[in-house]
Amino acid sequence: MKNVYCIGELLIDFVAEKQGSDLSKATDFTKKAGGAPANVASAIAKLGGKSFFIGCVGKDPFGTFLINTLTEGQVDVSLAQRSDTFTTLAFVSLAEDGERDFVFSRGADKELKHDIRIKNLFKDQIVHFGAATSFLGGSLEEAYSLYFQEAIFQNSFICFDPNFRVDLWKGTEEIFIQKCIPFIEKSDLCKFSLEEAQLLSGKVDLKEACTFLHELGTKIITVTLGGEGTYLSTPAVQKIIPSIKIKPLDTTGAGDAFIGCLLKQISLTTNLETLLNDSGLLEKMVQDANKAGAITTLNFGAIESLPNQEQINQV
Repeated sequence: MKNVYCIGELLIDFVAEKQGSDLSKATDFTKKAGGAPANVASAIAKLGGKSFFIGCVGKDPFGTFLINTLTEGQVDVSLAQRSDTFTTLAFVSLAEDGERDFVFSRGADKELKHDIRIKNLFKDQIVHFGAATSFLGGSLEEAYSLYFQEAIFQNSFICFDPNFRVDLWKGTEEIFIQKCIPFIEKSDLCKFSLEEAQLLSGKVDLKEACTFLHELGTKIITVTLGGEGTYLSTPAVQKIIPSIKIKPLDTTGAGDAFIGCLLKQISLTTNLETLLNDSGLLEKMVQDANKAGAITTLNFGAIESLPNQEQINQV
């Protein structure tokens, strides 16, 4: 089994559970651990994989809570960092259909620095880049780029999820696109939402979007489509893998559970060629990943809602 290193933000989600999508009307918030790369690491560990989180939190009670949450979930946090800057917060409002409205108060996540201890750690392992805040400047962006170069140099299996957030990039979408392109060019696997695939490719049609993104360089593309399932695109396969039918309560972390489950399965395979040459195997992996994403939406909060392998097998 290969190690999976997840790089990016770990933060507090303050979730308003009992109101519509307008965050201004929220009165009661519940503290939850969040941050896409941390969710992915937690999903992998919950399924019995070996995951490491690389990111930065504050030297405050929220940061301690987050580190403890990952540790209790069997995520290796030996490469995580602490900063004097306050831990990053996100306020999340949920609509009746479980969709989210975000407001960020950015803090310690931007303080991540490149750690020389990772020299040779990435060799022939899996490295996942989840970019929600990683292109917003600070030492995080520089460290993120250096880790990316290390992953390429050490022949890692590279996974990239852009995690586009409208409120972070409104009016500067073109900058976001340009920052994503080098990662798409060198990644073995990219996970997109439909919105992201269309934004990054400039194409409305999903097949045309994936063709464009493949031409940039990525080998395997998964485009999550909510209740419909996931569009899988490789040089040999272009098809929708259906999801299970559920009534979502909170979609926070569903995409992270999906890619976490997929990466855990990939950590058990031999190499990229195996995935590209055995479309049946890859389709089965995506099918199970769809189940993981769907199950996660049945409860509030991402990390505590992540399924174990038994739950996936029972669906």
